[in-house]
Amino acid sequence: MTALRDPLTLPCGQVLPNRIMKAAMSEALGDRRHAPDARLERLYTTWSQGGYGLLVTGNVMVDRAQLGEPGNVVIEDERDLDGLTRWAKSAQDGGVPIWVQLNHPGRQSNPLALGHTPVAPSAVPLDLPGAATPRELTSAEIEDIIERFATAAAVCETAGFDGVQVHGAHGYLVAQFLSPRSNRRDDEWGGDPERRMRFLLQVVRRIRARVSPGFAVGIKLNSADFQRGGFTEEESRAVVGALARERLDLIEISGGSYEQPAMMGTAAASTRAREAYFLEYARTVRDLAGEIPLAVTGGFRTRSAMHTAVEAGECDVVGIGRPTATTTDAADVILSRRADALTAHQLRYGMRRVLGKVTDLKTLDGLLDLGWHADQLHRIGAGLEPDVDRGRLAATLALLRRNGRASFRSKRGG
Repeated sequence: MTALRDPLTLPCGQVLPNRIMKAAMSEALGDRRHAPDARLERLYTTWSQGGYGLLVTGNVMVDRAQLGEPGNVVIEDERDLDGLTRWAKSAQDGGVPIWVQLNHPGRQSNPLALGHTPVAPSAVPLDLPGAATPRELTSAEIEDIIERFATAAAVCETAGFDGVQVHGAHGYLVAQFLSPRSNRRDDEWGGDPERRMRFLLQVVRRIRARVSPGFAVGIKLNSADFQRGGFTEEESRAVVGALARERLDLIEISGGSYEQPAMMGTAAASTRAREAYFLEYARTVRDLAGEIPLAVTGGFRTRSAMHTAVEAGECDVVGIGRPTATTTDAADVILSRRADALTAHQLRYGMRRVLGKVTDLKTLDGLLDLGWHADQLHRIGAGLEPDVDRGRLAATLALLRRNGRASFRSKRGG
């Protein structure tokens, strides 16, 4: 019988001290050069004292010309090695392994950066108002991006991080390659499920070839993107089966995208009540994953649900995201039985009849939720306590300020 407190030895030999993971949330706390600074160190020092078995950072980009949002840390080379080393040490001083989540936004690059052209597997824009049509990547550019992932992983190992997680979910570039809705290519990178998963497999293989055997390599994968004509659970299971043959250390299951934000805390009340949005899917890939441990993130709130999932072998690791922004020691709260459940905060816009006529409320509420939680991370990074009373207007203005400032700044490479 496996308990939440039990350590977990990964295939690479790395040992997680327990089964609760602080899942990735985009911090947007890089400086103007997209380097980590003292705010990230302060945030991760705080989380390192929260009792977690693993900390996974938020979106770290592999190309400074293609950002998910302003404030993303970017790793292209060793120019920020000192800052990265301090960031890694801030978590490890608390005895917690820390992995860097590596990502490329593809067509989901910052939507408020006016005049910017995103890139994608195919020239298919997001199904959101005002979304720019991306430029289709050439085969040479795809190879360059694969190499960028590998280079960033190697730099992370040099800096002292314990591993990396490839972001293959939530509609970012890897997920775009996997989905027939966004990948309409008919070359070696698309045309059927096998070729659509080739980009992901090449990224994983290139990273593993560039890092040492004891450095962990994980993947965050959608169970589905919940869109007609998109990435299905059947296709996702085929990807898990293919990944089982690679030298991976953890597969984290999530779901959705910015078009259908299953991961943004906007699930229906009935779904939230049963917790663990993607656990049913995880049960279906438990055997397909072979010896690779599974993590499930999304919806876990009570100790009983977490314990049952791990004890029953439905997953090996429980991922917690948003609650850690306001309860920074969420893992310790659960493991020490200080509370039976974690508090989750969910904001929704008012004037719903009016707004519902001009926009998709689920997407709008999801963005508000992301922005509100990002505000909490920024407060912690500044040495302040979370502010659970922060309102919708303040969160909206902060979201626009963070994401809109790049609209009026000249773009410079290097």
